[in-house]
Amino acid sequence: MKQFGGPLLFLNRSDINTDEIIPAKYLTEISKEALKPYCLEDLKLPDFNPKTDVPGKAAILTRANFGCGSSREHAPWALEVNGINVVVAESFARIFRQNMYNCGLLAIELPASTIEDLFKTFYGKPTTLKVDIEQGRLTFLSEGVSKEVSFTLSDFERALVKAGGWVQFAAERY
Repeated sequence: MKQFGGPLLFLNRSDINTDEIIPAKYLTEISKEALKPYCLEDLKLPDFNPKTDVPGKAAILTRANFGCGSSREHAPWALEVNGINVVVAESFARIFRQNMYNCGLLAIELPASTIEDLFKTFYGKPTTLKVDIEQGRLTFLSEGVSKEVSFTLSDFERALVKAGGWVQFAAERY
């Protein structure tokens, strides 16, 4: 099973849609690798530059309704090919969330109050996220400060993540 977590990218806005995650003009690409340079290219946030802020990150902390818009599977692919394997948010668009699990990635939902507390504590600081899937625990670390947060996954979500995604899950069972 792959390791989850690592350096954290903060995206401080709700309703980040799939066209902001990977613009539609790149959907004709036929490999995940071809999407890599364009991840979050059209996302406009103060003090955010995708060319310098995305490389080296392994997780995202964001607000509500992440991944809304289209049902394109390219959005989780663009995150995955950039090494981002965890997104933590208040909520996700239903299809995006399932596409994350189908790709063997984590889409973890936390209460709005917890997300707000994490932004207040860590936003603007170099922060690392550790993920313990078995214990259902996230640990946020920065500058000597740490916070642990519990999360839950369904048995099926956990099985998809452990297998590495739907294709590997099905290949092991059918």
